Amino acid sequence: MLRALVLALCPLPAIACETALMLTIDVSNSVDVAEYRLQTDGLADALNDPDIIDALVQGQSAISVVQWSGIDRQSVVIPWTRIRAATDVAQLSDLARAQDRRFVLSDTAPAQAILFSLRNFDAVSDCKRRVIDISGDGTPNAIGDIGAARRQAERDGITINAIAIESMGLAITNFYREQVITRDGFVMTARRHSDYPRAIRAKIIRELAQIIG
Repeated sequence: MLRALVLALCPLPAIACETALMLTIDVSNSVDVAEYRLQTDGLADALNDPDIIDALVQGQSAISVVQWSGIDRQSVVIPWTRIRAATDVAQLSDLARAQDRRFVLSDTAPAQAILFSLRNFDAVSDCKRRVIDISGDGTPNAIGDIGAARRQAERDGITINAIAIESMGLAITNFYREQVITRDGFVMTARRHSDYPRAIRAKIIRELAQIIG
């Protein structure tokens, strides 16, 4: 009874949010139905990984999912979700798997995807680290200043990491490394969309490594 009284009078401090992670999925015209499903199922499966679940819960992290393609073609499909327990991650995984595709037959505009994402971090300003995860299988074919978007992210203190989905060579990887990610970011290469599930798991593990370690 005495311990309960002490806890009531002096509650334990809340654990601060370690990482706010916005996962952005390319749904431009180059992504067919099967490739879209590889991305959504790959993300859902990654969120079921025990190491990722533990890290998200320990860090009291926040997760959001955005779909993007061309100009004015960005949508928050899963709003910021605070991870307090493993059940929160399980629900998030279910939502990720069930998400509907928002855009079809659209161009590729990563600059607009980044700027759109940056405008959605106010709700998680308390998180220590804020990260945009952008994935894509092509270079831009719509108007947009990717350099300006990256510089804005750096001014805002937001990291940009990427998954480059390659069909041949490393052209997409080099584009993301040289023009998209911030100075503190990194690029993970997926060899075709079939390799995306491995890449997204590896990338989230790396992003949460400070917590897991």
